Amino acid sequence: MPRQPRLDAPGVLQHVMARGIERREIFSDDKDRSSFLERLAIILEETQTQCYAWALIPNHFHLLLRTGPTPLSTLMRRLMTGYAVTFNRRHRRAGHLFQNRYKSVVCEEDPYLLELIRYIHLNPLRAKLVEDLKALDKYPWAGNSAILGRRKNPLILPITKDSNKVSDEVNSKPEIRNPCPVKREACLTGAKSEISLAHKTTMDVLLHFGDNLREARRRYRQFIKNGIEQGRRPELQGGGLVRSAGGNKVGLLGRKKEEREQGDERILGSGDFVMQVLGQKEKDHKDMRSVSLRLPELITKVVHKLGITHEALISKSRDAAVSEARAIISFLGTRKLGETQTEIQRHLNISRIGVRNCIIRCEKMIDKCDEIWEKLI
Repeated sequence: MPRQPRLDAPGVLQHVMARGIERREIFSDDKDRSSFLERLAIILEETQTQCYAWALIPNHFHLLLRTGPTPLSTLMRRLMTGYAVTFNRRHRRAGHLFQNRYKSVVCEEDPYLLELIRYIHLNPLRAKLVEDLKALDKYPWAGNSAILGRRKNPLILPITKDSNKVSDEVNSKPEIRNPCPVKREACLTGAKSEISLAHKTTMDVLLHFGDNLREARRRYRQFIKNGIEQGRRPELQGGGLVRSAGGNKVGLLGRKKEEREQGDERILGSGDFVMQVLGQKEKDHKDMRSVSLRLPELITKVVHKLGITHEALISKSRDAAVSEARAIISFLGTRKLGETQTEIQRHLNISRIGVRNCIIRCEKMIDKCDEIWEKLI
């Protein structure tokens, strides 16, 4: 059976997993792990993607993400391709690092957000990378220790001089664990300066366990502890009707197909949630098909709007207006018209990597692209 296309939309919660080729190690040492997390931290902040949980195991990793305006596929391509290049160069190897493409499962938030955070953060214990819960509390290669305040959160990037100080305070100073409202960032940080999305995400997790920081962390840790005896939880490792039913087929036996809830291997959630996600996906496809604009016409309109010639567009020119036009055409062509990067490459006379870089560049000025799109159609 051919692989189904991935499901993605801004604001969707996704459990993402990727494994080393032939189950080989993708993290050989702490330097590899640090390199991966540094890259992830930058990409999360640039794309405004929230990461609620993460765990690095020697031959695979888990991430629990809520995407922003940037598609998950773009984020993961940047993360995995960039890391693979760095890993291969450092270890003097060649070839693929990861096994096939990454796996992503869209998850219904209410029943699964906390369960997946616990499942992912218990991975090092299940894999016997740590001996017990106390060791897991301080384990640096999963998000659990950062939520508990036992380790500096590697996903927090300093935004300003002041926010760098804020990050250090939140992650290391003992007094930060004193009682104070979780939702009051000034109490947590001792400053009113801007803080990173990664820190806000950590606070979002703790708010599920209480308004008082110390108490929220205590309850969170108890929640993690309660999950140890639950074992491997195969029902949380993918999507589909059986997994959404808790991995128990009994309730599904003897029922006609039309009487069962809707299920999909790409989705972990109730039948209503599955129908909602698939319905939105179909609507997006219809919207894309309803646009009569085609790539050559898009190119003509963008070139005219930015006041450049078509000859300049397909030349080797690095003029700012020309570069901007290529970025806008690449972004709108793939996102709004559904064109492939290969087709964009052919029309703009640039490399495949050039098209990808154009799309990444335009993601950082997405408001301007959307504004231009509205005027073009």
